[in-house]
Amino acid sequence: MAAEQQWDYSFDVVVVGSGNGGMTAALCSYEMGSKDVLVIEKSDLFGGTSSISGGGVWIPCNRYANAAGANDTLDAAKTYLRQLITEEEVPEYQLDAYLENGPKMVDFMHERTRMRYESLEHYPDYYTNLDGAMQGHRSMEPETFMADELGEEWRRLRRTHPMMHLANVIGFTQVEAALLIGQQPGWWKTAVRLVWDYVIDIPWRLKDKYARRLATGCAGVARLRASMQDRDIPLWLNTAMTKVVDSDGKVVGVEVVRNGKPLRIEARKAVILAAGGFEHNQEMREQYLPKPTNHAWSAGTRDNTGDAIREGIRLGAKMHRLEEAWWCNTISVPGEAIPRLSIMEKSYPGSIVVNPAGERFSNESQNYMAFQQETFDKHTPENPCYPTWQVFDANFRATYFVGPLFNSKFMPDWALPKRYEEEGFFAKAETIAELAAKIDVDAAGLEETVRKMNTFARSGEDTDLQRGESAYDRYYGDPRVTPNPCLGPVEKPPFYAIRVDPGDFGTQGGMVINADAQVMHESGEPIPGLYATGNCAAPTLPCYPGPGSTLGPSMTFAYQAAKSITGYQD
Repeated sequence: MAAEQQWDYSFDVVVVGSGNGGMTAALCSYEMGSKDVLVIEKSDLFGGTSSISGGGVWIPCNRYANAAGANDTLDAAKTYLRQLITEEEVPEYQLDAYLENGPKMVDFMHERTRMRYESLEHYPDYYTNLDGAMQGHRSMEPETFMADELGEEWRRLRRTHPMMHLANVIGFTQVEAALLIGQQPGWWKTAVRLVWDYVIDIPWRLKDKYARRLATGCAGVARLRASMQDRDIPLWLNTAMTKVVDSDGKVVGVEVVRNGKPLRIEARKAVILAAGGFEHNQEMREQYLPKPTNHAWSAGTRDNTGDAIREGIRLGAKMHRLEEAWWCNTISVPGEAIPRLSIMEKSYPGSIVVNPAGERFSNESQNYMAFQQETFDKHTPENPCYPTWQVFDANFRATYFVGPLFNSKFMPDWALPKRYEEEGFFAKAETIAELAAKIDVDAAGLEETVRKMNTFARSGEDTDLQRGESAYDRYYGDPRVTPNPCLGPVEKPPFYAIRVDPGDFGTQGGMVINADAQVMHESGEPIPGLYATGNCAAPTLPCYPGPGSTLGPSMTFAYQAAKSITGYQD
């Protein structure tokens, strides 16, 4: 019985996970009346995959878009989504709850906390050819934030991915990234400004190698953590949940190991699971995900090993879409602890992505989720789509960044680490045939693919895979290149290749929830006292319709959970 339970600590609400969803749940619970809230985090750093990410949040009709003059409606958003998501994939109640309450969550958090975002005017939905799609203003990114506003806790903030840092120490926004990485007009002024601000901030240089200004994912997380600090909401690091405790069919708390010590924590009202997916649990990957699969290819937080999902399964929670992830090609650079996401570089004109037959198999400029879904669809033992290589020439190398390779004006070939070639990550050759031999790709196939791409580049039309035909394709194209900003020739030696892997930034399947984020039992009834949001819950936007399609629902259903727990009426 619950009365007989022995507890080391007791709180109204216990939140498992310190990403956007977990912190939003804690702040909303506090503001709605349940002020005795605890957030626990498995790692010694807070922020999870939210903090590693670009920080984008996809919520149609949010206040920042409205203030910028966006002409959007919830009906248009639903029309767009229902062309991509079936009722079987996401039930009506879940989609409606997200669309209707996402803007309310943004208003609530903006008015009561330090959460601030900016609307991304030019970042389009990922399927702009569909009815209801928008060319921008559905995604927003965090306003930058100064690390010292966290006090000493800035030392425990998980940083955004290194790929979103200039010289590995200066964070930049998504808008700045499009300028810098694509080296679009005015990029050098942005680079000089960022470097200058970094150099003259002498007091902060004496404290930390990273710039004081935070951007993208870690800026969003820092704003939420600062808001928690304002309310003295505790965050326990090095605290791994080992069990969800239930009594008489109701969840009443959690068992954890904190700094090596087992503890039992009572949750008088509810437990909210926001602990991420299972991307770094190889056994679960082998059990559920399509092949090939390797946790080393995932850019998700290393601590995401499916703890919450396994507990949900043990408690009889209904599960959905465990066979899916948030797919994105990744670049595993020798010597780097976490893979880089291959989002921008494969979209620029003048490169191709090929399989062992030397053939293109998907539109390189389409959104990363769709690209990799097509990879899995076409991958067979007879026609493997892995290993996969991005192939480009000297002109491309001199113009764009590719993973860790700054363009050759800044990083000539002689400056590249020798281990890149020695470990099979990178190759260089004077001819396409020689390059094919080095990367174990069919030479005739690669030569024919290059010939066709050069023809497409001149005509401006990719008759094989329609690269450059959508607004999303062109977002990461190069407007200086005509007639198609996504198509360029591969013709000037030397030729290069880097390996790209079928990775992800998290798994997407998990516990089925209702409109209030309550976890549903296989019987069809909610499990009393248990809520879930983020990547441990079944996805709301499994197709990834636009930038920020994980964080938008995660924060919205965190808000819904807090309303349900507290009885708050918005």
